[in-house]
Amino acid sequence: MLEIVLILVAVALAAFAFIATRQPDSFSVSRSLAMAAPASLVFAQVNDLRKWDAWSPWAKLDSNAQNSFEGPDAGVGAAMRWSGNNKVGQGSMTIVHSRPDSFIRFSLDFVKPFKASNIAEFSFDSAGTETVVTWTMSGRNNFVGKAMNLVMNCDKMVGGQFEQGLAAIKRIVEAGA
Repeated sequence: MLEIVLILVAVALAAFAFIATRQPDSFSVSRSLAMAAPASLVFAQVNDLRKWDAWSPWAKLDSNAQNSFEGPDAGVGAAMRWSGNNKVGQGSMTIVHSRPDSFIRFSLDFVKPFKASNIAEFSFDSAGTETVVTWTMSGRNNFVGKAMNLVMNCDKMVGGQFEQGLAAIKRIVEAGA
């Protein structure tokens, strides 16, 4: 009986591994929200990493997380390192491209709970009296990432965090507009 159970477990693990290898090699998560504020005001919230604590959904997950900043206060070269609980993890982000009032690209490097290097982007598009802000994260899926996609919906999980962050930015900028 034990042999049958072990064989079934081995077959199940092999099937899981095979299915995981068939998952996409890359991912992209994106959310957008219109805000009744000029692009310059919204852009300033994202381009200055020291302002992220006011709206970042991850800042709310660990009030004891440690952040450190390097480089300029804002724009290309501005960097932030963080270390927090298992919900926040450890990593860094650096602004690698910043076009005033229209686009920001970050290099994201996660150390814990798992290692990964991704790209995050914010675009700011004027639409009449509003600014449509789009937050996107993309990257490569290694085997662990592919396996995680089988047991959790990363688009909903990360996308939900993006929605919370965009809503918080909206509250801040609309109050100041």
